[in-house]
Amino acid sequence: MNTPSLSPVIRIHPQDNVVIARSQLIGGTHLAEFNVSVTGLVPAGHKLAIAAIAQGQPVKRYGQIIGVATKDIRAGEHVHTHNLAFSDFAREHASGADAKPTAYVAQPLTFDGIVGADGRVATRNYIGVLTSVNCSATAARAIADHFRRDVRPEALAAFPNVDGVVALTHGMGCATASDGEELQVLRRTLGGYARHPNFAAVLVVGLGCETNQIQGLMAQEDLHDSAKLVSFNIQDTGGTAKTVAKGIEIIQSMLPEANRVQRQAVPLKHLTVGLQCGGSDGYSGISANPALGAAVDLLVRHGGTAVLSETPEIYGGEHLLTRRAVSPAVSDKLLKRIAWWEAYTARNHMQMDNNPSSGNKAGGLTTILEKSLGAIAKSGTTNLEDVYEYAQTITAHGFVYMDTPGYDPVSATGQVAGGANLICFTTGRGSAYGCAPSPSLKFSTNTALWQRQEDDIDLNCGGVVDGTETVQEAGERIFKLMLQAASGQKTKSELHGYGQNEFVPWQLGAVM
Repeated sequence: MNTPSLSPVIRIHPQDNVVIARSQLIGGTHLAEFNVSVTGLVPAGHKLAIAAIAQGQPVKRYGQIIGVATKDIRAGEHVHTHNLAFSDFAREHASGADAKPTAYVAQPLTFDGIVGADGRVATRNYIGVLTSVNCSATAARAIADHFRRDVRPEALAAFPNVDGVVALTHGMGCATASDGEELQVLRRTLGGYARHPNFAAVLVVGLGCETNQIQGLMAQEDLHDSAKLVSFNIQDTGGTAKTVAKGIEIIQSMLPEANRVQRQAVPLKHLTVGLQCGGSDGYSGISANPALGAAVDLLVRHGGTAVLSETPEIYGGEHLLTRRAVSPAVSDKLLKRIAWWEAYTARNHMQMDNNPSSGNKAGGLTTILEKSLGAIAKSGTTNLEDVYEYAQTITAHGFVYMDTPGYDPVSATGQVAGGANLICFTTGRGSAYGCAPSPSLKFSTNTALWQRQEDDIDLNCGGVVDGTETVQEAGERIFKLMLQAASGQKTKSELHGYGQNEFVPWQLGAVM
């Protein structure tokens, strides 16, 4: 039996007037299904028109408007930055219009987690060294480096159940308003990490004269010194060398208790997955993002939680989320964050449509509307249960939203501070990223990237583009890999040692 050849283009929605090239197309290539011949060169992942589009008329992908034609576009012509631009339009937010009951699984699956004394479940077992200010970063790194398995394997040889000692440092903590939002958000972020179940114990190191005083951090976040949470300042200890020695001694005292853990089967309600996409391309909204969305639907049906973020990268598509909101109050929370971002960018002399990046554009994305619609596909189809501000503790189960910037390290830092114990990260251009103390899985949107950068990527979704796999099949593979990673299987980024330098709290205000 003859197998029909794969079309050289992908049409995502019947209403679309552009299609996506599976591979580079040269002029003269005839697209029989649309009776259109390609004009000029169309790179892989880029768009071409399948009908004439007059100047000022909308261009549609995903059945949604992604911008307007800036000049007349002929059928078969490449559609990109030279003839397509962002254009604002009225969105039908229709709160809850697409909400529907979730079909929960009668017997949910489990993963092998680490159950803490308070009943919370970890996917990893680290000891963390946090800093109140940039000035204590060098000392914190020196303390953690003492326990590096690749440098001093003997330091943790007696503690095989401890995944490592990591220093999460940052460039903030001083030269900011002592009663301002930036300090409150920094403290909320640090508090979320100090409480994170993936940390068996935490050491907080300060300088002593910074704006972000440790006692202020502890008071705001209701933290208290204990055997599992110890804090001190360099100035009180007597300098860097004494601070490093004291820190090493404290962590050595924490290790025996941290090592007394054992994994056990726990329900998926204890798994909270942060959703990220970075280095997106024209295939992101076709393969890896909807595949991750299919995995999210499975996760939610089994009782787990998924967190979508990156507000500048859902801009223009937020109506697809408000329509899934469980209540008008949840919908309003999201729209208020959109309004906050519009004001935030305006006062910084920027615009919300300054996205996509150069890499996104090289990969075929033209406007923020197009990028946002593809990014939202990561969220699947279940109801939007709640909306959180940056680094707020996530308490709802199911699909939720957290307001964060689009910059991946800052966004994922907020998600982990909120309780995410696994990160799933799609990429079309390539990514090298980790997120200690939570493991990070990366999925490629196309097979060429997988073949080029398999060293950093955990799973390839390019089969969806190649026609060898469906979105649902790829989603099922992602879901299984989620459970394996949550149960202790190391991700590519963990094997390479990523995760400490990627801790980047959101710097909101002016540095003074």
